[in-house]
Amino acid sequence: MRIVLASRSPRRKELLEQIGVAFEILVSHVDEQITETEPGKVVEELSFQKADAVLSLLDKGKEDILVIGSDTVVSVDGEILGKPTDREDAVRMLSMLSGRSHEVYTGVTLLYFCQATGQVTVKCFHEMTKVNFYEMSEAEIAAYVDSRDPMDKAGAYGIQGYCARYIRGIEGDYNTVVGLPVGRLYQEGKEWFDR
Repeated sequence: MRIVLASRSPRRKELLEQIGVAFEILVSHVDEQITETEPGKVVEELSFQKADAVLSLLDKGKEDILVIGSDTVVSVDGEILGKPTDREDAVRMLSMLSGRSHEVYTGVTLLYFCQATGQVTVKCFHEMTKVNFYEMSEAEIAAYVDSRDPMDKAGAYGIQGYCARYIRGIEGDYNTVVGLPVGRLYQEGKEWFDR
């Protein structure tokens, strides 16, 4: 069976490797369309769009295929924070998170194409983890933003790097914050992963 991760995120790649899955990477560059407003539904919708777009690019005549799509957002005060658009946006987001707690949602879609039947099975879910930040000064926020680390991350921070110095604690799955809840992913897809 061919397993494809529909993401270029090095963090998702590392997490999938960590649980012993052999896979390849293919990114669709899909034009994401959000119709939902609740963060859990938003990340499920976006993860499905990514996985579906990648599945449509693959040759389906030769083997079974499992495509994994994923998307992560941060939610604070009812506002969904994706990746910052520029430096000022990153500063705005980190200022919102400083000294408070917020939620991180990661949605995952598994699309399994069975070559024998031509049928696609869909499994879609999300996980949420609460993250508590220490207070960050304006200078600390500016220094972190200047490192460029926040620019490709939902909520303008990565829990696994430099920003770890500002994390007071979490409630939930650490891997959800990194970008792929691999424990739940394996449990949802083990009928395919264990083939």
